[in-house]
Amino acid sequence: MNQLHESLRDNVRELGDYLGQTISHHLGDDFLEKIETIRHLAKADRVGDHSDNSLQDYLSNLSDDELLPVARAFNQFLNLANIAEQHYRARYRKTENYEAIEQQSIVTLFNHLETQNISPEEIWQTITDMRIDLVMTAHPTEVNRRTLIQKYDGIADNLNQLENESLYLDQREKIQDRIRQLVEQAWHTDEIRHQRPTPVDEAKWGFVVIENSLWQAVPEFYRYLNHGLKVATGRSLPLDCSPIRFASWMGGDRDGNPNVTAKVTQEVLLLARWMAADLYLRDIDQLLNELSMWQCNDELRAEVGEETKEPYRVLLRGLRRRLQVTQEWIEDQLDGHSRDERPDAVLIDSEELKAPLKLCYRSLIDCGMERIAKGPLLDTLRRASCFGLNLLKLDIRQDSARHADVMSEICQALDLGDYHDWSESEKQQFLLSELRSCRPLIPHNWEPSAEVQEVIDTCRVVAQQSQEALGSYVISMAHYASDVLAVHLLLKECGCPFPMKVVPLFETLDDLDRSSDVIGSLLRIEWYQDQIQGEQEVMIGYSDSSKDAGQLAAAWGQYRAQEELVKVCKRHGVHLTLFHGRGGTVGRGGGPARAAILAQPPGSVSGSLRVTEQGEMIRFKFGLPDIAQRSMEIYVSAVLEATLQPPPSVKPQWRQEMNLLAERALHSYRHQVREVPEFVPYFRAITPEQELAKLPLGSRPAKRRADGGVESLRAIPWIFAWTQIRLMLPAWLGSDIALSDAVQEGELPLIREMMENWPFFTTYMDMLEMVLTKSDANVARYYEKKLVPEKLHPLGDVLCSRLDNLKQTVKQIRNRKELQEHMPLIAEAVRVRNPYIDPLHVLQAELLQRDRTQAGNAQVEQALMVTMAGIAAGLRNTG
Repeated sequence: MNQLHESLRDNVRELGDYLGQTISHHLGDDFLEKIETIRHLAKADRVGDHSDNSLQDYLSNLSDDELLPVARAFNQFLNLANIAEQHYRARYRKTENYEAIEQQSIVTLFNHLETQNISPEEIWQTITDMRIDLVMTAHPTEVNRRTLIQKYDGIADNLNQLENESLYLDQREKIQDRIRQLVEQAWHTDEIRHQRPTPVDEAKWGFVVIENSLWQAVPEFYRYLNHGLKVATGRSLPLDCSPIRFASWMGGDRDGNPNVTAKVTQEVLLLARWMAADLYLRDIDQLLNELSMWQCNDELRAEVGEETKEPYRVLLRGLRRRLQVTQEWIEDQLDGHSRDERPDAVLIDSEELKAPLKLCYRSLIDCGMERIAKGPLLDTLRRASCFGLNLLKLDIRQDSARHADVMSEICQALDLGDYHDWSESEKQQFLLSELRSCRPLIPHNWEPSAEVQEVIDTCRVVAQQSQEALGSYVISMAHYASDVLAVHLLLKECGCPFPMKVVPLFETLDDLDRSSDVIGSLLRIEWYQDQIQGEQEVMIGYSDSSKDAGQLAAAWGQYRAQEELVKVCKRHGVHLTLFHGRGGTVGRGGGPARAAILAQPPGSVSGSLRVTEQGEMIRFKFGLPDIAQRSMEIYVSAVLEATLQPPPSVKPQWRQEMNLLAERALHSYRHQVREVPEFVPYFRAITPEQELAKLPLGSRPAKRRADGGVESLRAIPWIFAWTQIRLMLPAWLGSDIALSDAVQEGELPLIREMMENWPFFTTYMDMLEMVLTKSDANVARYYEKKLVPEKLHPLGDVLCSRLDNLKQTVKQIRNRKELQEHMPLIAEAVRVRNPYIDPLHVLQAELLQRDRTQAGNAQVEQALMVTMAGIAAGLRNTG
């Protein structure tokens, strides 16, 4: 391991040297020396050495022309450090002692389960029945442009090639020169988009992740899983089995995003099918090249004819032609040249794709060519089981209020009154009556408002798709059973021929507390039970609940909601799948996947799980094949463990203490955010919240309402803004008072017991400690000094003091002298990055001041956006 750590340092140093050479070549040695001076000043400031000019004084004297290249230099270095770290993680997985020392390894887990008297049959059945949906969202937290990401991926790929010990010297030099080229290309590429991506652009970015990484990673992971499963259980993974599937919100999430229209959704669905066909065509071309054998079984012979000399190629040519016809038909649709009838050769469902591949597989096995069968052919079959014909299942998401508006306009058109004014009981009675009715509800020649027409058009697009193209219809800000029934009715009225999953998303603390009552009332309805066919999905919101109640109260509210949902579904004999709307940061439910899954209530992970993967986390977890394999392994092993060995039930005294902690935290958080009049002006002054709107991260607006205040901010910019100044307030505010009061009132032994024995509380404390390690009150104080009116400084003193006090409280609870003593790699990663992040903080504060006094200065605005991107890269947290 020490050798690996040294390799990580070497890679960081080497990439940094390449960047320095590039800067020196294009901007001169004097400028490179200036960068080095800034770095040394940052280091000196960290240790309190102010014998020379301070970092702040040095940077404040830079001209507008110098600000941008300085910001770019530190931004680029931090991105290169991230590449080296990802490379290190991938190498670690390949070490010989990985299985022995890595707790999250699937093979280690198989061995452990065997010692717990869990039968091989139970392990095999749980894996084959498992359903994990990883849902890529378009939430705008990926700061880097796609063109830069591709260059970074190229650097990572070349670092991998350098690990080959059999390289000749000239080959090694050639690879190193290629890395230098890519570093130089990145330096000469603008980091910041000048236009927001469209929803279609975002969807295409998701397709690129599959093409460049997951297409390779999925079959490789299943090869590894199959080997481990066969050793542990004596049985292989079935060909049709794919415990992990991928879904997407890109082009389907219209919640607060007017740019996602029915037309966009239709286009994205077609593009996904086209991309899938294109990837399969590449696979088929390879198989046509390889499967030249003449010997086949009777089943294949009957399919291709007796005279055929190369039966596998004949069969696969037919499949290739069908894929080509499918692509041509999709292209006609995209060009608006729809044919009157769909050609018979167009592939409609995944089984039409898999059937000829399975036939080839069976024939090869029957004819003793098992090794050939389990090569590229098996890889293509694994891909077909995972990605299907549609590449990604597309989720649809819309706000509950938009559906209620549709019902209101329909009812008024029919002279039934205003739906908005009805009681919940009246709404349910009306909706169920219409759901059971055979006659149409939508009036003939009716002309609704544009907003209502858009909702109806979306439902009509859904109705035209195959069931396997779609995931779930998610209702954001769901409050009542009628919110769910209204969507079912709209889909019925628009001709949807299959029972789509309609999933309420409970986001605020109040809605989480009521969630089991809502689901219970639905499950008591006979029509609804018939509709869902024993499967209920519920989405748990992390971002908005944390913004509403603070992290600690929200986390406990999410836990309690899941407990009650498990109970109500079990009572009605329904299988529950929980959909976790997690973000990348702790303030939005982020954190290590395994710890998060194992921290869920007993019974809440019962072989199935859906979870969002957002923004930059998609790249960090799935952007490189080796890392993607590791991420999939973590998910499968954690779900397997949580299913077969769920965590212990909560002790009554733990529950009582958690209720008390959550109550204290909730009161403290809401008082600070909602009742202190200086809070909003302070937030607006000290953070780059308003300037964030200039950073074109995604297609979605930063606010739900253009005229709203902080309360209308989405959780992403709310957290992004506090992260940029290192105060990290959303992840800890309220927890400080709750934990401090508990310690002062003699509850420390109980707190430590919970931390040692309860996975939920252990994970909470681990995540809190990680956030505190990245936080820095001194950085926040510098922003305050530079940007905040003096009359608001007392509030800053309070917040920084609370942060510092919480650090002391956590160290006391942990009985440690320093944060992250048990996780030195995290502490070291933060320490190493600080000399590169600190100049960006100082620059950002300087740039914010200049931007607010020199509105419209393009150089300043560009440099400001680069500092945002660099700080996000350095902390590996955005929103």
